[in-house]
Amino acid sequence: MASSTTSRRPANPLRTIVTAGLIAGALDGLDAAVVIALLNNVSPVRVFQFIASGLIGVSAFRGGVPAAVLGVLLHFTIALGAAATFYLASLKLPFLLRRPFLWGPLYGIAVFLFMHYLVVPLSATPKPGSATAADYLNLIFSHVFFVGIPIAFITGRSVRKVTAE
Repeated sequence: MASSTTSRRPANPLRTIVTAGLIAGALDGLDAAVVIALLNNVSPVRVFQFIASGLIGVSAFRGGVPAAVLGVLLHFTIALGAAATFYLASLKLPFLLRRPFLWGPLYGIAVFLFMHYLVVPLSATPKPGSATAADYLNLIFSHVFFVGIPIAFITGRSVRKVTAE
């Protein structure tokens, strides 16, 4: 008979992490490409160049579509990292999986705070002049609904499928 720890693990952790990360990355990326671009009157290419600038600095804004593609790849790498982090945390804290609509939003806010106050300041991204309240509200909204909830829901559903079998 399997222990409760073993039986609560998804049959395929990599599939769970990749699925959650790709869905969260697609939803959050679409939000960035549409809403952030509209709020700031810039093109989606510029939004993803901004993400790339975290790695390569201001030269990303002269890098055209290749720099934007780098930004997309970095965006999905971060989303996969967020999914992997939640998955690993859920192994030690299984209560995270029982209420995805409680823990998902809280995790989304934690991801936002981590990105906004640690990753971005330590990156090569040029420091923004003035973000509006609408920018911040959208970033928090997208991290709650497009990052935290999908990651928590997909991870929890994967575990429930295994334990139901």
